[in-house]
Amino acid sequence: MAGMIEKRMCAEIEGEFVVFLIGARINRPWKVWKWWPVATAMPRMLKELAARPELGLLHARNMFSFPDAVVIQYWRSFEHLEAYAKQRDLAHLPAWQAFNKAVGSNGDVGIWHETYVIAPGRFETIYNNMPPFGLGAAGRLVDAVGARQQARQRMKAAAAA
Repeated sequence: MAGMIEKRMCAEIEGEFVVFLIGARINRPWKVWKWWPVATAMPRMLKELAARPELGLLHARNMFSFPDAVVIQYWRSFEHLEAYAKQRDLAHLPAWQAFNKAVGSNGDVGIWHETYVIAPGRFETIYNNMPPFGLGAAGRLVDAVGARQQARQRMKAAAAA
């Protein structure tokens, strides 16, 4: 498999960061005109964010399991995430306004998000026989040896980074 790293690795990232989970659920699949705009809005936003790293998105991964879709996002800070959500000239705010106008709370499409601000020393990771994934793709991968061999040691190493 291309990009697979055949050894134990862990992720490091400097300072605080944000894990943002955002998802949608298609509650009425026959109402394509309601859920299609939702399904196409997120790829546009991710493309915009990838083209403009100064906006703060570090990495995103899409996961689908009908009727649900989830995007796991890693952001440099809550301030970056909030600023992106509120900027009128970027893709998110118009998409959010269109969703509220077309769907709102009528039950056709469910949406949700969860935001976690992660402090140094409050996370640990391990990857083995994996390509860069999750925080390992958002931050940097280092060998999980020595002071990074066990979960508790990785927590301490994250606090020191």
